[in-house]
Amino acid sequence: VQLVESGGGLVQAGGSLRLSCTASGLTFGYLNMGWLRQAPGKEREGVSCISWNGVSTYYADSAKGRFTISRDNAKSTLYLQMNSLKPEDTAMYYCAAALNCRDYKGGAYWGQGTQVTVSS
Repeated sequence: VQLVESGGGLVQAGGSLRLSCTASGLTFGYLNMGWLRQAPGKEREGVSCISWNGVSTYYADSAKGRFTISRDNAKSTLYLQMNSLKPEDTAMYYCAAALNCRDYKGGAYWGQGTQVTVSS
């Protein structure tokens, strides 16, 4: 099983990034998928989650109105479109498979992360 994130980088406040997470070795289309992040010195927190069929999406309060999660089951790929980025969004972003979207727990499989840095 492999989850590979991409799309992170350095962006100015107010800018946008699109993260991708490509999965292999698992039944992607049957699993809830999500994004979590961890900033230095802080606990990991859930950002967004999407049900296996894409019907239900969940967002942390900090992400609502700015981030959009989506998935392409045919490509086994998860996305996170991040707009209006703020310096407080700076963190390592991880995708996770088989999450409980209510509390972001579970997560049988994890990627290595992609760094997002937002400059002020």
